[in-house]
Amino acid sequence: MIPTSEIPVSPGARLLASRFGALHLFILLFVVVSFVIRVILSLKALDTLDPSFINLVMIEASGLLFDILAAFYFSIPLILYLIFLPDRILRHPVQRLLFKLVYFCALYVLIFNGVSEWIFWDEFGVRYNFIAVDYLVYTHEVIGNIRQSYPVPKLLSAILVATFAIGWLIQRRGWLDPTFAALTTLRERGRRGSLYLIVPLIAFVAIDQDLSEVSNNRYHNELAKNGIYSLFSAFIHNELPYEVFYLQRDDREMAARVRERLRVSPDTKPLDAIDPLDIARSIVHPGPEKRLNVIQLTIESMSAEYMALFGNQENITPNLDRLAKESLTFTNLYATGNRTDRGMESLVLSVPPTPGRSKVKRPDNEDLFSSGDLFKRRGYDTRFIYGGYGYFDNMNHFFGHNGFEVVDRTLLDASEITHENIWGVADEDLFRRTVREADRAHADGKPFYYFVMTTSNHRPFTYPAGRIDIPSPGGRQGGVKYTDWAIGEFIAQARKRPWFDDTLFIITADHCAGSAGKTELPVHRYHIPLMIHAPRHVPVRMESALMSQIDITPTILGLLNFSYTSRFFGQDIFQTPPEARRAFIGTYQKLGFIMGDRLTVLSPQHQSSFYRFERRVGDERQVLQKEEDVEGLRDAIAFYQTANIMRKKGLDKKIP
Repeated sequence: MIPTSEIPVSPGARLLASRFGALHLFILLFVVVSFVIRVILSLKALDTLDPSFINLVMIEASGLLFDILAAFYFSIPLILYLIFLPDRILRHPVQRLLFKLVYFCALYVLIFNGVSEWIFWDEFGVRYNFIAVDYLVYTHEVIGNIRQSYPVPKLLSAILVATFAIGWLIQRRGWLDPTFAALTTLRERGRRGSLYLIVPLIAFVAIDQDLSEVSNNRYHNELAKNGIYSLFSAFIHNELPYEVFYLQRDDREMAARVRERLRVSPDTKPLDAIDPLDIARSIVHPGPEKRLNVIQLTIESMSAEYMALFGNQENITPNLDRLAKESLTFTNLYATGNRTDRGMESLVLSVPPTPGRSKVKRPDNEDLFSSGDLFKRRGYDTRFIYGGYGYFDNMNHFFGHNGFEVVDRTLLDASEITHENIWGVADEDLFRRTVREADRAHADGKPFYYFVMTTSNHRPFTYPAGRIDIPSPGGRQGGVKYTDWAIGEFIAQARKRPWFDDTLFIITADHCAGSAGKTELPVHRYHIPLMIHAPRHVPVRMESALMSQIDITPTILGLLNFSYTSRFFGQDIFQTPPEARRAFIGTYQKLGFIMGDRLTVLSPQHQSSFYRFERRVGDERQVLQKEEDVEGLRDAIAFYQTANIMRKKGLDKKIP
């Protein structure tokens, strides 16, 4: 039977005049909506773009490619449906109604995704990535966060209205009618449909999202992507094996280089008869250990730029700025990543950020060499104290199997909670529980080491009324200022306790509020504060030495005069000569190594890039270098490759 159409079509509607007309229309709508999303996101990021003609062409060309590919991926069910459904069933009135209903729902999802992309960009400054994949797992917190942060009913209603408008236009113009009217055979449909299925197949095999890397400006590259394509790419590349995707050298040579870099300090002694791929070494301090208490406050999304100490003029951290003047304060410290679990990994395990997921969320993350185990072996009361539900991001399992007792939201009585949102209780409630735990341990005659994780400086930024001069919800400014107020109250309450004078208060951040920037790894977006407050035991001063988040725990152990066998990649900053100080920053794909004013970046597909940067308050500059930094590259490969090898071989476990 020769396929025909019973409905005359104009030249402009020729693509609709076939069994696959509905597919052509959907792909066109998909591409148009994706283009509109890209324009809106471009306007939001306008001050970070270089809108030259060549840049716009590259962004749009790459964007169009990924929009079309995403449209074909998304349309696979429709293609199969149009291939295998016989004409007589397709034309049945009930089936036509169901087809239009499903088509309408697909359009709704398409527009809904556009709104979701805007929300995600508003929060993270990027297209969908690993974070979005994780959010599909933790739907309770994510949906709750969105409901508390955005006018959800109005947004859903607006999406519905837009979908109805498009659906009405399609119905009025009869754009789906040729699909129902076409006379076809299975052979004809199969031959035609297979051509459409080949497109996503070829794309899956031959096209990588690296094609969206059209510029050295990170925002350009994000705009050159398609959100849905990026989401599925992140899901598929859930694991990024270092040995497959990144530059490598000889395993033993790299491990030896790391051991050499870690043994420059006078407190470090080599070990005999260890695995040549292991970095274990002895940390030796003469004299007795100081059995002081340690309370580590890890502040959610606390960028250094929020403090007056680093140039902020909004007076939203008066308590932290006061504490900075009364503490040992580090001014040149960098977080390893842009997620809370990365910060936890750095602070507890002292390891660089390996590709893909952090160890907090990886399998086989029990009994690792950790700060919790070191303190627990010394008889400390070790606790992870968190105001949210610790099942999120696998926190409870990670801490519970690495030397900590877990105290999370499930253990707080209703009487302890002044205010809560989807992410957790108010920071003041968390700190009151911390004081209770410290009182109990002190009464039992035990020193304590507490890892305290805050949540209030997180969207939806709600907190109890009357605490600060910014009404709740107060946006990022309010979240920062409320957390600052709560820390001030916590220190004031702690001062009244008998254990205060013998406690180190460590105040730092898990990561910055945002990591997006013009370059692939903008250094200033990883700058976080660190204060060690213990006036009776730690001299008050400002320390400007380059420092990584993974150096915090070894530095604390140094202040306590602990001697131990270490598998930490971090170093006691006061035992490390200036030429050996370095920092690590990264995303789930990009791995950065900072030495002096140089940044080396390792990327998938065995690529590398090199930058020089300047850090001045309000005037950060980062310039791509054409010449290769040979030593920086070898060091970057050595640390990241060795961290990966130790994880895979189980050499990251605690030492008996």
